[in-house]
Amino acid sequence: MRHGGKILVDQLKIQGVERVFCVPGESYLAALDGLYESGIETIVGRQEGGVAMMAEAHGKLTGAPGIAFVTRGPGATSASAGVHVAFQDSTPMILFVGQVASDQRDREAFQEVDYRQMYGPLAKWVAEIDRIDRIPEYVSRAFHVAVSGRPGPVVLSLPEDMLSARADVLDALPANPAQQMVCDEVIREVIDCLKRAQRPFVIVGGSGWSTDAARNLGKFVGALGLPVGASFRCQDYLDNRHPNYVGDVAIAPNPELAEQVQNSDCLLILGARLGEMTSSGYTLFDVPNPKQGLIHIHADADEIGRIYRPEFGLVCRAADFLDRAVCLTKGITQQSPAVARKSYETWQEPSPTPGAVKMEQIIHHLSQVLAEDAIIANGAGNYAAWLHRYFCYKSYRTQLAPTSGSMGYGLPAAVAAKLNHPDREVICLAGDGCFQMTMQEFGTAVQYGAKIIVIVVNNGVYGTIRMHQQRDYPDRPSGTTMLNPDFATLATCYGCSGEVVTKTQDFEAAFARAQASETSTIIELRTDPAAVSPRTPIT
Repeated sequence: MRHGGKILVDQLKIQGVERVFCVPGESYLAALDGLYESGIETIVGRQEGGVAMMAEAHGKLTGAPGIAFVTRGPGATSASAGVHVAFQDSTPMILFVGQVASDQRDREAFQEVDYRQMYGPLAKWVAEIDRIDRIPEYVSRAFHVAVSGRPGPVVLSLPEDMLSARADVLDALPANPAQQMVCDEVIREVIDCLKRAQRPFVIVGGSGWSTDAARNLGKFVGALGLPVGASFRCQDYLDNRHPNYVGDVAIAPNPELAEQVQNSDCLLILGARLGEMTSSGYTLFDVPNPKQGLIHIHADADEIGRIYRPEFGLVCRAADFLDRAVCLTKGITQQSPAVARKSYETWQEPSPTPGAVKMEQIIHHLSQVLAEDAIIANGAGNYAAWLHRYFCYKSYRTQLAPTSGSMGYGLPAAVAAKLNHPDREVICLAGDGCFQMTMQEFGTAVQYGAKIIVIVVNNGVYGTIRMHQQRDYPDRPSGTTMLNPDFATLATCYGCSGEVVTKTQDFEAAFARAQASETSTIIELRTDPAAVSPRTPIT
């Protein structure tokens, strides 16, 4: 006889879970007891939004569902930010939420929320386990749903009395998701279309990739001479030094790159959704009939034709397509897209921005000195635009960022990355507004010995919003200024290192000290609020 919390945790062990993230709550005490002496590492965070983002980042890094536990009501609502990231980023994740006892349901009991309604639009599947004998069934299904087709988050609600009850039940076997197959004949059709095209182009993105898939991508596009653009925050899917890599296709791309995509006569979308970010606000392709010959390959049939009608749609994972496509293009040699590559290299040349701290030079230095497998995590904000434009990503899964555009993501993601890869350098780049949304998770990094370097770009404003205000309502700033703390001193409060950089030339030495330090470091860059964009000053 086991209580429900023990049964639940035993299922996680069977599914191969080695680490979970949580903020403790009395609504799932039995599950916490189940984790005791379970052998599963339990990372206790500071706020449920940060914990959910850690689990999401774990899912991105491993391809297996990241696991988070939060308490009911306020805990669940706080965690919704991370669930939304997982949904829009197609990341496998399972969130377990404590719930009021079943005999108190529908009374608006203390902290009661109907999670099916709340999470319905944000998750692939939401359910409540109301019978202890069905825990193995529900957990097994959760693992299947989270990784199948287009991966995503699952939310399971856990009534308190169900978890504390005892039962003798059979455990589930490890999940065995359905495999997607693709035949050589269909792949040959795609290859023939690309070979016949005069101006082919490939956009890569989405989830379900791997180091092998990224390597195969380089071989495939190299054989056919195809220019490759990365969708939003997928710039690490192909070594940026590869002669066929020509930049990122997202919001405000290189204008010459955008023109090349618009003028393409055969466009292969490999793994990416054709949403707002990939299409530059739905401006690169005509809706619903793009003038480019569109080939869309995606793991979820519902994504193909969702907005744009393809000439050729194929339901499979990008990794599976590339695995066979490399074999079928072996021996073919086409010339690399030299003109497009030159445009990309020119676009990477730093353009000067206002202020004594130049972000273009800071990012250029990081690109030069960091190891090829170093992981850079960031959230949302205009500070990230310098990273997108000037950093050269050299290895797969070294860019850890939310395609959902969620602020506060960088620090929790960096914590998860360092726990998962303790032997690799992990850098968090965050704006002052972005960092303060989850900066309490710096304590989580310190508690678990996750040595990270946090670079806070402090300009005292919400830069993205300030830029839009200046464009739409010139010289009428409203609600975008902040009074910030001394971020470097925050690090010293945790017994770590803190640095303040007010001139570009001081960054190199400060960063070298951070790399040599045995503790985590916060480097505060005090930048000019006029420098809100790599392309245009605020004026």
